[in-house]
Amino acid sequence: MQLIDIGLNLTHDSFDRDRDAVWQRARDAGVTRAILTGASREHSPKALELARTRPGEWFATAGVHPHHATEYTEECDAELRALHAHAEVVAVGECGLDYFRDFSPRPAQRRAFERQLQIAADLAVDGVGKPLFLHQRDAHADFMAMMRNFDGRLGPAVVHCFTGTREELFDCLDQDWHIGITGWLCDERRGAHLRELVKHIPANRLMVETDAPYLLPRTLKPMPKDRRNEPAFLPHIVEELARDRSEDITATAANSMTTAATFFRLPA
Repeated sequence: MQLIDIGLNLTHDSFDRDRDAVWQRARDAGVTRAILTGASREHSPKALELARTRPGEWFATAGVHPHHATEYTEECDAELRALHAHAEVVAVGECGLDYFRDFSPRPAQRRAFERQLQIAADLAVDGVGKPLFLHQRDAHADFMAMMRNFDGRLGPAVVHCFTGTREELFDCLDQDWHIGITGWLCDERRGAHLRELVKHIPANRLMVETDAPYLLPRTLKPMPKDRRNEPAFLPHIVEELARDRSEDITATAANSMTTAATFFRLPA
């Protein structure tokens, strides 16, 4: 079984002490490639820098998360566009809207999101925009409206770490977007509803991710002492996902890997 972790925050400082060991554990567990999330002006270039140290295994995204939307300036826009000139940067984002925490004012979030949607549209290859790595929490109506403003100009999109309602899921699927599932699925307090919803995601639209070091699966046994999530725990998420979808785990793993490789246009 081989897997691609499509959402790994490997630039996080909790990995500074043992990043190579973390990846070796992931490889031993069958995670052979990863998309390193760039979510701010500081961490997007770091994601690219890391990706270039393991060609063919690590790739990067470049974007500004809604939590950091106030840092989105003209200079930031130029920096992101420069990052996207590198082949290792395979998606625009993490970008979107987050009205749950409102760490940035909502107007600033919408401005930053719109600018990044424009980057994705501008970077079209053969008429297809660059893939989008999206974040949405408690902002579904505005999120959908802003995406619709770019109808016909965007390439493939994945709603990363999907945690929403049935209605939100089907709104996304109706737009042909992809869905990223994390260890939120394993959280009986917040993610129980996903157990039923994941059955409705077509295999060619479903991808898996840890969002490490965040979202440690609560069903993992034994729990790591430091409570840090790692890409090596991705097979545990896939096992639970396969069970909820009434699939053989090898089929769930193979489908998610094929879908991710196609979505991010990864080299063979």
